[in-house]
Amino acid sequence: LNDIYRGILERAGVELINARAEVIGPNEVKCGDRIFTAKYILIATGGWPTVPQFPGSEYVISSNEAFFLDKLPKKALVVGGGYIGVEFAGIFNGLGVDTTLAYRRELFLRGFDMSLREYLNRETRKKGLDVRFNTDIKGIVKLDDGLEVTFQDDSKEIFGVVLYATGRHPKTTGLGLEKANVDLNEKGAVIVNDEFQTSCPSIYAVGDVIDRVQLTPVALAEGMFLAHHLFGKEGKQVDYRLIPTAVFSQPELATVGLTEEECEAQYPGDIEVYLSEFRAMKNTLAGSDEKTLMKLIVQKSTDKVLAVHMGGSGVAEMVQGLAVALKSGATKADFDATIGIHPTSAEEFVTMRK
Repeated sequence: LNDIYRGILERAGVELINARAEVIGPNEVKCGDRIFTAKYILIATGGWPTVPQFPGSEYVISSNEAFFLDKLPKKALVVGGGYIGVEFAGIFNGLGVDTTLAYRRELFLRGFDMSLREYLNRETRKKGLDVRFNTDIKGIVKLDDGLEVTFQDDSKEIFGVVLYATGRHPKTTGLGLEKANVDLNEKGAVIVNDEFQTSCPSIYAVGDVIDRVQLTPVALAEGMFLAHHLFGKEGKQVDYRLIPTAVFSQPELATVGLTEEECEAQYPGDIEVYLSEFRAMKNTLAGSDEKTLMKLIVQKSTDKVLAVHMGGSGVAEMVQGLAVALKSGATKADFDATIGIHPTSAEEFVTMRK
């Protein structure tokens, strides 16, 4: 991928410099021993994995190193309950590694709809993943045959690799932003206005470094808006409502809109929930007991579909199209009037009646 992107940028006339960059003024950036001046400077350095400090934390890896292991471990521990932790636990487990996922709270994927969180907990265990909630790590000791992990209950276990996926922080350290009086918040994220302009008028920032919504397509939308805003026609400001997203777990999850809990709080007594859990035809024919979950949340007074949540094979592809429908203000009646495609899992969304 790096080679592909490099080729695209070079053909577009972009000079690529492999050197540490540091802002040294409102319109100046130092790269190695060269200094560049520009009318505008854009900070788009993204985020970096956060690993807590504890005895033996120097022996763990993050998602940065996960694809560069010398060999596949026989046993792996993944610590964390967000996107990255759940996805990498599924990757290791799918490759045949004896995998444990440890999370310090009651249930992983905080912020997702509860039906999806409970669904994934059931389904991922069917695939042999050892999931442990309310579990944290006290320390790690390196042995000749692996890493000895001591859990908070003082139990010990040896793993070939320990991957920490406990969050990411904005990558702003060492950029020299203080030299241009660029304000950061308490998390180290760059503070910007609606046009992504920082406290220094010539410096802008987009993406994970501003810590709004940490998703690649959101960063792309922010960058597109800014390009139009600075150099072309005025673009529409980025709309952070109804952002579709997927977790590429095993099985995968996909969602757009508010959770049921958020809907209940925002529209008390004015929502209807349509929920279906079933075996997709391909799983039935193959003898797999993997289930698919589909959920619609509708505002009763307007019939407007507020959210779509789903879990199962291929649901990320489905939710992209459904996100367009929700953005366009689709109602439950619109869904009901749409003919389904048989035999698909997606047809469930246009046949839900109860």
